[in-house]
Amino acid sequence: MSEKQKYTPGVMKYIEEAKKFLIQREEHIARIKKLKFDTIAVHGLYTAEEALNQNQGAVIEPLYLSTAQAYRDSDEMEAALAHLIPTWCYTRFANPTTYYLEWVLGLLEGYKTGYDTSCVVTASGMAAIMLAVDSFLVKQNQGPERINFVSSIQIYGGTFQHFSVRKMKERGIEVRWVHDQEDIEEWKAKIDENTRFLFSEAPSNPQQAFCDVKTVSDLAHSWEIPFIIDSTCATPALMRPIAYGADIVIHSLTKSITSGGLAMGGALISRKPIITKIKNDNPLFKESFAEYIKFFPYRDNGPAASPMNALFALNDLRTLRSKMDFLSQNSQKVAEFLSQHPRVYQVDYLGLPTFPLHALAKRYMKLVDSDDGKGNEIYRYGHLLSFRVDGPPQNARKAFDNFKIILRAGDLGRIKSIATIPAISTHLQQGEEAREKADVPPQMIRLCVGAEDPHDIIADLDQALCSL
Repeated sequence: MSEKQKYTPGVMKYIEEAKKFLIQREEHIARIKKLKFDTIAVHGLYTAEEALNQNQGAVIEPLYLSTAQAYRDSDEMEAALAHLIPTWCYTRFANPTTYYLEWVLGLLEGYKTGYDTSCVVTASGMAAIMLAVDSFLVKQNQGPERINFVSSIQIYGGTFQHFSVRKMKERGIEVRWVHDQEDIEEWKAKIDENTRFLFSEAPSNPQQAFCDVKTVSDLAHSWEIPFIIDSTCATPALMRPIAYGADIVIHSLTKSITSGGLAMGGALISRKPIITKIKNDNPLFKESFAEYIKFFPYRDNGPAASPMNALFALNDLRTLRSKMDFLSQNSQKVAEFLSQHPRVYQVDYLGLPTFPLHALAKRYMKLVDSDDGKGNEIYRYGHLLSFRVDGPPQNARKAFDNFKIILRAGDLGRIKSIATIPAISTHLQQGEEAREKADVPPQMIRLCVGAEDPHDIIADLDQALCSL
């Protein structure tokens, strides 16, 4: 049955109007893609025309707190709920403010990669991870299928818990851990015909593990499976994994992207199309995975982001490139100081030439649209680092308790410097054996360097360490 035979003339009228709108929107996106990273981050897809014609001249994107959208008549409602025209309908499904954030994040993650992208914003980073992996962990036949996926063990403690408990213990899905994610041979050894995806976090929290993103992506694709990467600590200002073949990128927006510390959120950005051998009747599943997630699993599971949080994230995002440049420079100075301190036996920071993964990280971690004066982008490594205090674990706790400026919290990515001891906080539930395999010793202090004068942070670290 043709579209015109299936729907009433009133519905068809709305569909034709939507087609014209979408053509104009695609033309606008094409123009936006020609702009620089900073300009896209500041403006996104919110135009002066929209501000003047729809939003009473509001310069900043409006905050829509309404839980639902009203429709002009039954024909528009039918067209909208059948996904035949653009709509937001209900804030559990979507929201105009959240759309603004999704559009700009998709554009920034796809910037200069050569790929189109789609994005869905969630209530938290963990919600984004759950949505990213669950669609691949479905049975494809009636027989006994031993589903597995391969993940680096050097991941955030909450992700480890989700994989080891929610997936492996509760659902019987095997997680095959890679202990040295920079070793491609270890990745190869863990994959078989029942592997559904590869997962990495790079740079990892807290130990700064890293993988060869392109090589792991190529390996995944040789098995017709996607590579999913949590790139929270890099942000699209320093690395856009899609450029190297990654299929799906995860962010905890709560961290560096929303450094102001007033909002929670997550994001799933997918390349168009992704690589997967999973059979799914919905064409969006491969062609625009994030849109598929938003229209279906997201709608049904309800991990919607708050519009207020979306607006906070959108506003913090506008200065992402300059912010990550500044915070990375501060972190470099702090890491260099700590690497020479007699009370510290190891500093984990990708920016240190002595760090074992420095050369690997240099292939990927560069400040977007920067120039060293010779036409090359400048290397920047983010504002998360860890250091290990000499002596027993009590020494780390004593130094930690003596911080005067640095805040003690299980958070990271803030504009203020924040520290934690992962073994007793973010990675506590992981257990001692798993922490040992993931290289998270009790002597480790994780430090996210903020925008304070780095000399003040160095002085605070020095006095705390010298108290030992």
